Amino acid sequence: MEESTSRTTKKKLVAVVGGGLVGSLNACFFAKRGFDVEVFEIREDIRKAKVVRGRSINLALSHRGRQALKHVGIEEKIVSQGIPMQARMIHSLNGKQYPIPYGRKGQVSLSVNNIATFSYYAICRLTEYSTMRLSYCCVFRPDGSKVQIKADLIVGCDGAFSATRKQFLRRSRFNYSQTYIPHGYMELTMPPVNGEFAMKPNYLHIWPRNTFMMIALPNLDRTFTCTLFMPFEDFEKITTGDEVIKFFQKYFPDTIPLIGVDALKRDYFRLPAQAMVSVKCSPYHIDDKCVLMGDAAHAVVPFYGQGMNAGFEDCIVFDEMMEQFNEDFSAVLPEYSRVRVPDDHAIADLAMYNYIEMRAHVNSKWFLFRKHVDNLLHFLMPKTIIPLYTMVTFTRTRYHEAVQRWHWQNKVRSFLKIYASL
Repeated sequence: MEESTSRTTKKKLVAVVGGGLVGSLNACFFAKRGFDVEVFEIREDIRKAKVVRGRSINLALSHRGRQALKHVGIEEKIVSQGIPMQARMIHSLNGKQYPIPYGRKGQVSLSVNNIATFSYYAICRLTEYSTMRLSYCCVFRPDGSKVQIKADLIVGCDGAFSATRKQFLRRSRFNYSQTYIPHGYMELTMPPVNGEFAMKPNYLHIWPRNTFMMIALPNLDRTFTCTLFMPFEDFEKITTGDEVIKFFQKYFPDTIPLIGVDALKRDYFRLPAQAMVSVKCSPYHIDDKCVLMGDAAHAVVPFYGQGMNAGFEDCIVFDEMMEQFNEDFSAVLPEYSRVRVPDDHAIADLAMYNYIEMRAHVNSKWFLFRKHVDNLLHFLMPKTIIPLYTMVTFTRTRYHEAVQRWHWQNKVRSFLKIYASL
């Protein structure tokens, strides 16, 4: 009798709002646990997408993200689509180049091109679970009407401008803030040269120019996606193709023959510079019915390469709590908010800080000296002194704990400096 009852027990339904990176991975986690899952996405089938909003998308996959992918069995497939980056390659204004390693030998980030690469494999993985029910439709129709979802849990993974999060704003004691930085970004493409990469491929290339910068990430097709970050007012000053070339001749002269004069004149005006927003909110849940993850909970500017990785880590942290609390949503959701909010707020702040480091500090001899000192101290005292970038990118140290430890280590360095001068 008990066996018959267990067979007919209805499985809980989880509705995942947003079929992008975090939404697709979340669906994998829930399906693996035996839940029925429905994914709601306003765009066309993400598996068929090659370009999102007219642009290619480059993603930096680090340790946190890889751990989440590994948990659902798709790490190897995604990693095979990436190019390892072992260091930053700094391009000085005088044309000289020099690398700044991320960490120890073997510690690399992966450049993964195209958002559909991940979602395709994730959704294919979902079909392997017999419990999966996959639906592509809008939760909010274009006419403003809503699809009624009767689900045991709604997971909002619908991005920085989340429609799910808007429902949280109707409730009291929900904290929310968004900040647009004064800089925008524009993407350009550096094609192959004679079928090969135009620059060394295993690096994140950076042209730091103090108040603005350009970066380039390698793609499997041997192109580089170049992203120019600059104040909007500077973008708006450039209105003609000749002004584009004059600007690049002054600040990025080595890239002109690699990108091409005609391509620069054309692509600079293909789409306007895009804005970047940082979003913080708390709590991430409503009772035991709804929870926010990914950019819906914590959109961050891209300068630490942790936006996707933080979103992926949301999935594995939530899954660990599902294990800890025996899948009891009434216990899991509030604990998830309690644990995750301080970490996500910390990485949002670090991402803001790292933009200053990338565009300006890397030009400083003092910065480079400190990097060498950090690496030396880490080598001599590997458990005591750990560089901030190493903690954030190559471990799962909680973000807010990494920041606290970073401040403590700065005090240790100051003490050592004073001691050495005696």
